[in-house]
Amino acid sequence: MLVRIYEENPNPKFIEQAVDVLRKGGVIIYPTDTVYGIGCDITNQKAIERVCKIRGLKPEKSNLSFICYDLTDISQYTKPFDTAVFRVLKKTLPGPFTFIFNASGQVPKLLSTKKKTVGIRVPDNNIVREIVKELGNPIVTSSIRDEDDIIEYSTDPELIHEKYEDLVDLVIDGGYGDNIASTVVDVTSGEFEILREGKGILEVYL
Repeated sequence: MLVRIYEENPNPKFIEQAVDVLRKGGVIIYPTDTVYGIGCDITNQKAIERVCKIRGLKPEKSNLSFICYDLTDISQYTKPFDTAVFRVLKKTLPGPFTFIFNASGQVPKLLSTKKKTVGIRVPDNNIVREIVKELGNPIVTSSIRDEDDIIEYSTDPELIHEKYEDLVDLVIDGGYGDNIASTVVDVTSGEFEILREGKGILEVYL
């Protein structure tokens, strides 16, 4: 199923439809401020396993991130971090960054992994943030990749729908996506270590 949602003014009816799919253990594809993502409710283990299968990942080794509505959600899933890190988060989020934190005890229970870190995203995109807000907890996210060696990420929602319609429960058309992923920043040591240069330019905020 393909549903068109406009980012400037997301239709509450369609947001509720996406949330309903997630609550029933479904998997959805949605726009972010970078590339299109595939995800599910973080509290549904079977749905997480489905996302990993679709993406060809092993659940116990996968680097799945959480999409949160805002900074208030983050502290549940991360170990405490210092105010210098928090100040940078306030400046950069919502934005095209994934921050890697030391995970709280909540995270391994949710993902059934032995991973001690968690990636957190707060994308600057009203569609996915409204879905998370309405759902009441974060969603697990992974990027939609392209099989093409040159084009790394799929950007056309109609083509994404053609490719994934039999694998997922809902594809949200939020317009063309970007083909540059988020900048991944490791803050587990209290320093800012860039693991992947992407759309976000961290130096501007430091």
